[in-house]
Amino acid sequence: MGFAGKTFGGFRYFAARVQWIILAGLSLLFVLLLEAAGISAGWLLGPIIAGIIMARVGMTARIEGLVFDVAQAFVGCLIAQSLTPAILAELWGNWPLFLGIIFCIMMFSWSLGWLLARWQVVPGSAAIWGSSPGAASAMTLMSIAYGADVRLVAFMQYVRVLLVVIASSFAATFWSNGTAVPDVGFSNWFSPGHWPAFIATSILAVAGAVLGRRFKVPAGSLLIPMIAGAVLHGIGIMNIEIPQWVLIASYCIVGWAIGLRFNGEVLKHSLKALPGILISNLILISLCGSLAFLLSRFFAVDPLTAYLATSPGGANTVAIIAVSTNVDVSFVMALQTGRMLLVVLLGPIAARFMTRRIASAAESSCSK
Repeated sequence: MGFAGKTFGGFRYFAARVQWIILAGLSLLFVLLLEAAGISAGWLLGPIIAGIIMARVGMTARIEGLVFDVAQAFVGCLIAQSLTPAILAELWGNWPLFLGIIFCIMMFSWSLGWLLARWQVVPGSAAIWGSSPGAASAMTLMSIAYGADVRLVAFMQYVRVLLVVIASSFAATFWSNGTAVPDVGFSNWFSPGHWPAFIATSILAVAGAVLGRRFKVPAGSLLIPMIAGAVLHGIGIMNIEIPQWVLIASYCIVGWAIGLRFNGEVLKHSLKALPGILISNLILISLCGSLAFLLSRFFAVDPLTAYLATSPGGANTVAIIAVSTNVDVSFVMALQTGRMLLVVLLGPIAARFMTRRIASAAESSCSK
């Protein structure tokens, strides 16, 4: 299943095909505006903005299933080009630094979630699941099994993803100092490439997407092709070839999948909690920015690499920004991937622990 949804609220008089055309045209308009303004990752941010607008006026279609997974898989293959064995070995030598940063980000996130629940801005377990820094889809799905309000969890997760994308795009523009790798533009979309390599890359992407979905690996559609592609590319078995039109399509699909989640029902249900959610996310982004400053100041990591590596969530979207700028993609993705895996492993434990503490504190206050 790929493009889901047949009922279209305010657009009920338009055929589904026309609505997708409108979405594509609106996305292109925002891409042009963002590129004219010199904002990085326009092919991601433009579709996100267009998707939010279309969802708000009644478009209830979604991009899901294998279409979304394959788009993420091609992004994973693109990252794999930068993950050479020598670089990965070097990163392995810095594991204490990575773990320290990852645990700091998780503590920042869960502490803010605990405060949101403690102050009754968001109900207990939903606040913890919604505040978990990364693996937005996995956190949303896992929260259902623990009785959390999945609508609030999804809203919190994707508001943060949206804010992180915006902040990271502006940071990439600010810190690039004219050295950014050009974003995917309009030229040479269909330039001839090495077709056997592209076919092999496509097989890897589709296989990775299918395996990730089949075995329910968190962010497996991104991680499996990324890791397998890095190994195969590093030992010389295959070359990774992705034409620009495939990258553009992948970026747009990821952007639409995020933007179209912000429909009227989700926003209406979450409106009362919105100010607290926005403030907590902005605080989290600022705290992670402080970590990035320390990383840059004391460990000789360039500021943009440090900022993208410590951005709190949205590994696939941060990856798209990273590969379109002049940063150490391996460093960024090592931190992002490590945090995502630890969040998936420790998220349920943190949610149960903090929910019990919140309930205990509420009972104590009532008994007084």
